[in-house]
Amino acid sequence: MCVHYCCCSHRSLAYCEHAFQKGDKVCLLLKPLCYLKFFFLLIKKMVDPISPLLYKSVKNQELSPETEKVLHVSGVKVLYGSQTGTAKVCIHWWSKVWNNKEFLERHFFKMICVFLVATYTDGQPTESAEWFCKWLEEASMDFRYGKTFLKGMRYAVFGLGNSVYVGHYNTVSKNIDKWLWMLSAARIMTRGEGDCNVVKSRHGSVQADFQAWETKFLKRLQALAKGEKKACSGKCKSGSCKNKKKHKEEAEDSQSHTEKNNSEASQPSSLMSLNTCSHGNSSRSAHPESRLFPCSLCCTHQNGVRKSESEEERREMITPALRDALTKQGYKLIGSHSGVKLCRWTKSMLRGRGGCYKHTFYGIESHRCMETTPSLACANKCVFCWRHNTNPVGTEWRWKMDPAEKIIQEALENHRNMIRQFRGVPGVHPERFEEGLTVKHCALSLVGEPIMYPEINSFLRLLHQQNISSFLVTNAQFPEEIRSLVPVTQLYVSVDASTKDSLKKIDRPLFKDFWQRFLDSLRALGEKQQRTVYRLTLVKAWNVDELKAYADLIALGQPDFIEVKGVTYCGESSASSLTMANVPWHEEVVYFVQQLANLLPDYEIACEHEHSNCLSLAHHKFKVDGEWWTWIDYERFQELIQEYEESGGTKSFSAMDYMAKTPSWAIFGARERGFDPSDTRFQRKNKTKDISGC
Repeated sequence: MCVHYCCCSHRSLAYCEHAFQKGDKVCLLLKPLCYLKFFFLLIKKMVDPISPLLYKSVKNQELSPETEKVLHVSGVKVLYGSQTGTAKVCIHWWSKVWNNKEFLERHFFKMICVFLVATYTDGQPTESAEWFCKWLEEASMDFRYGKTFLKGMRYAVFGLGNSVYVGHYNTVSKNIDKWLWMLSAARIMTRGEGDCNVVKSRHGSVQADFQAWETKFLKRLQALAKGEKKACSGKCKSGSCKNKKKHKEEAEDSQSHTEKNNSEASQPSSLMSLNTCSHGNSSRSAHPESRLFPCSLCCTHQNGVRKSESEEERREMITPALRDALTKQGYKLIGSHSGVKLCRWTKSMLRGRGGCYKHTFYGIESHRCMETTPSLACANKCVFCWRHNTNPVGTEWRWKMDPAEKIIQEALENHRNMIRQFRGVPGVHPERFEEGLTVKHCALSLVGEPIMYPEINSFLRLLHQQNISSFLVTNAQFPEEIRSLVPVTQLYVSVDASTKDSLKKIDRPLFKDFWQRFLDSLRALGEKQQRTVYRLTLVKAWNVDELKAYADLIALGQPDFIEVKGVTYCGESSASSLTMANVPWHEEVVYFVQQLANLLPDYEIACEHEHSNCLSLAHHKFKVDGEWWTWIDYERFQELIQEYEESGGTKSFSAMDYMAKTPSWAIFGARERGFDPSDTRFQRKNKTKDISGC
């Protein structure tokens, strides 16, 4: 009874048509002409009184006269467009309905088509739905099709999106709903919307939003199965007719619905009719059938305006599903929005197999470094995200907030517990194990955007009070927060691209003014007196040819150091098109850095860590008497930060006040290629070379 349509098959059109006649699952071809031919076939089946699918289902059953009277529907077709698989998952939830034989035997319907569609980057349809949306839009505007082309077809639409994208939230479902109506298809119920933003989601998650809409959809089917009452003609003689007012409204609406529909696509949401659903639904006056069922997602809205933050209960950032997923991946979650995880370089250095590039560049003891974050949320959806963009996203903090004291206390305890699991493990050095129980460094670069946490300054002060150095990484979308940040041991800004278009393509930021925020963040970094770093992630074939533009950005922020690292491939994901082909070889990274250094008169290649596929450019001020001083004097930093706090911030200090000499093995061009000779290089047998690093 239920036919699924997607575009993941390479089978012939003849096969698809044959499968369609049989009622099997169908996958469309990739050729646009085949799409159109097949869609015409689908439309033809929809408007037939009884389709072959229904005949196949009931041909061996005897229909009673009572059953024949309610023979209104011949099947439900589900078409979906999905990029990350969420819409596809929604379809599987319907199996409980279609497997309900009692329901199917009792209720047969005229063809109803259900569209489950997601909105992707910039409000565009997913790749699998792009052809259909383009055709449907053109057909709705083409006089050759006629305004009654889809007359007789009934449909329902459910959209999936993320409300943090204010200008593009669920635009695909809105457009499909509008275009179908323009071709005279009849909507059986109000369009539903699933919100991936758990803060604004009506039911707490996109899955819950769909299940709530699904329940209402099934009730609507049952109502249709019983037969609809004849519409009021408006000629009632009785003055108490309840439909008279409704009929008058519909008569007025029908006169102006065309121009309303044509203008609503370009009309700002703030200027739309008050009858318009605040989620962006097409005007109810333009869709009379929308009154058949109330909008299930509008109870928190009035006149298109969402309730204020103070009227809504703040939700936890970590949903139960996300908590389960992160826990399985080794994260130790803290409270409602924080986490800590043991870095693979921590494990490596415990065994004496070498530390990460931060050890080579700055003298961090990897086995005494805690990797954590006070915010799992972010304002970007980078293509190389470790979590494949499954973490929460947002442009501001709208979740419940845990105190900084609790986060640090539990982070330290969880980190120590993970270190304790290495007691007695073969290969672990006993002296390093004991040292590892005392955290000396904190890398705020796990996932998410730590600077989003409103109490980030309190968090940093507590770290420094416990003699823990701080290495904070930000994605350059919060310039004011950077300016108000207290001194940290080293402040990083991720510079993943050097042009507006490539940054949008790689980082996929949520802010509309992301480029202005990005540039302002670099300026804010240049105002800092302590150590600052640009972190460049090279994505082969995406951002490795922008040398001059990178040089301009470096001149804007004047960082102390520039780290250039090949992108880490984190596995296949439908949320990203990144593959191993986008990971540059170390020789390619070296060549890029050498070319970049030629454009920067104030910088020179200082350090290299071949194992992490990473190099460091340093400002000439860190080269004293021909020797590099890129390492950090951590004890001196703690003295300086204590004096700074005691003076109320009046006694400042600079990066030159706590630098230390870099050992010879860490210098670019050394025989060790950045590997600490006190450790032993370990190569796995029968394994391909790992160039990804941490």
